[in-house]
Amino acid sequence: MAMRVDRVVTAKHVVERSRFHAMLTPVAALDEMHELVKTCRREHRRANHHCWACRLRDERGGVQESARDDGEVGHPGQVLLEVLRKYDLEGAVIVSRVFGGVKLGVGGVSRAFREAAELAVAAFLAERGG
Repeated sequence: MAMRVDRVVTAKHVVERSRFHAMLTPVAALDEMHELVKTCRREHRRANHHCWACRLRDERGGVQESARDDGEVGHPGQVLLEVLRKYDLEGAVIVSRVFGGVKLGVGGVSRAFREAAELAVAAFLAERGG
């Protein structure tokens, strides 16, 4: 049985001067997800990309998954979705990247997004006592 994200947890990760702001948050519907991304765009105005993934329960009890890369290389939306799957979480993770002037390459970008999401998940699990 998937664990539901029941509160907002944030984390910050820095790689080669690029800042990755991760937010793990509850979400009930895809419409709500789009509103959360708008909020992140306002909060992190200097961020070039706001990549996200979510896992939600539908009316029939099945899990719906969705992810977006927001034009970033390396398919970070899919990487974020893999993090949610790994921990069997229902909720959303959004990572906003503020470019630091150093290109990370496809692998580096994917790794940095994963690490930022993992930090937020680790904080969430630590708060739960897990």
